[in-house]
Amino acid sequence: MPAQPTLVDMQHEGETVPALIQATKMGLLFVLNRETGEPIFGVEEREVPQSTVPGEETSPTQPFPLKPPPLVRQTMSADDAWGPMGIGKDDCFNVIDSMVFEGMYTPPALEEFTLMYPGNAGGSNWGGVAVDPNRQIVIANVMDIPWAVGLFPNDDLQALRQRFPNDEIGSQRGTPYAVVRKMVTSSLDLPCNEPPWGTLNAVDLSTGEILWTEEFGTVRDVAPVPVPLKYGVPNLGGPLVTGSGVVFVAAT
Repeated sequence: MPAQPTLVDMQHEGETVPALIQATKMGLLFVLNRETGEPIFGVEEREVPQSTVPGEETSPTQPFPLKPPPLVRQTMSADDAWGPMGIGKDDCFNVIDSMVFEGMYTPPALEEFTLMYPGNAGGSNWGGVAVDPNRQIVIANVMDIPWAVGLFPNDDLQALRQRFPNDEIGSQRGTPYAVVRKMVTSSLDLPCNEPPWGTLNAVDLSTGEILWTEEFGTVRDVAPVPVPLKYGVPNLGGPLVTGSGVVFVAAT
């Protein structure tokens, strides 16, 4: 969970309920009664992939809210590889096809890369969400970018840095492993999944349904040619909503 919970009194089935909204990096929103902890729209435990790393134990299930729907895509395969006008698509197909992926919550594997999707950066991130209590609307900006994560022996970090010179490497202290992770991109340095890579979303608190989704941000400042294509881009930072219902966000 990347951000603080947000507290709001919400209307549900004709009653005012003291609620807590928790955003996650998986693009999920949990809406709970903040006095009892009970899920307002329901939560179910689902089986998830298990670790194959020696000495590591993972939970057989993870909680999934029944509502609201996920704010980012939850699965990806090599067939979903993308490139603008097809450029770089083959690169993406090959790199995705080479990784381990058994669905959301697939744990990192040893001596090979696991596809982390939703990615390590979110879904939601540090800024959390904003709530309009009068209109009973939650505003959430999210990212939708695949990452690759692998575990490797921790005995020679310098050798790992030479082997993966452009990737993030960190020692997992207290374990025999180091982590190597990177964003999954093509030869054009663009994410390998189809845009949007960032969206701004409004959720109706009274029903748990998504009201609207907008591509958030353009590639004007990062593309080789400054064309304001509204692909939706990676974003960090939370939104703000005023009493009149105007949303401000400057996180891309």
